[in-house]
Amino acid sequence: MPRQAEDTRAKGIEPMGSLCELSDQELLEGIRKASERHFNELYNRYFKRIYAFVHGRLRNHADAEEITQETFVSVFRSIENYRGQASLLSWIFGIAKNLSNNSIRRAQNQRQKFDSVEPEHFVPNPSLGACAPDDELHMQRYVQTIREQLESLAEWQRGVFEMRHFENLSIPEIARRTDRSNDAIRSSLYRIKRMMIESAELDGGGRNL
Repeated sequence: MPRQAEDTRAKGIEPMGSLCELSDQELLEGIRKASERHFNELYNRYFKRIYAFVHGRLRNHADAEEITQETFVSVFRSIENYRGQASLLSWIFGIAKNLSNNSIRRAQNQRQKFDSVEPEHFVPNPSLGACAPDDELHMQRYVQTIREQLESLAEWQRGVFEMRHFENLSIPEIARRTDRSNDAIRSSLYRIKRMMIESAELDGGGRNL
């Protein structure tokens, strides 16, 4: 047996080539000994199944991939909490389900928050009169940031924003004009509104929210 393999086995860790043959329980024992290779084998073994489960709940590739990654990070960090009442895979699915549900709740809360705020709320109102120099500087920076971000959008997205907030068209009307689905229009408006709120939080333009 090669010296490296002997050293590996002496530490209670299987050689790399045999990891795929290990049971979940054996992988678990290796992970508890802080073996990155055992964790990587578990990750490779179940990533696709966990991703498919999460994607089925979130219906978004980027979000599903992020939650799946977060699931395995949680597995690694909390492996000592696994007591074996259910299979290791079932336990991982439980973590993925909880993280998915948290993500769905956050998204719903954000949508409610963004839907309750009209973009006009962030536009300077001349009727408010003069403001302090610092406030005026914050507002100028905020307005400039918004302009730059709007210019960075695709032309159809800028058009969607203008039709919704300047022409006051409904989402179905905008969808017909742009030949896009209602969901695509809602998603675009949501992203733009989120962008505006995040800019307000960063630059101080939305401090009166």
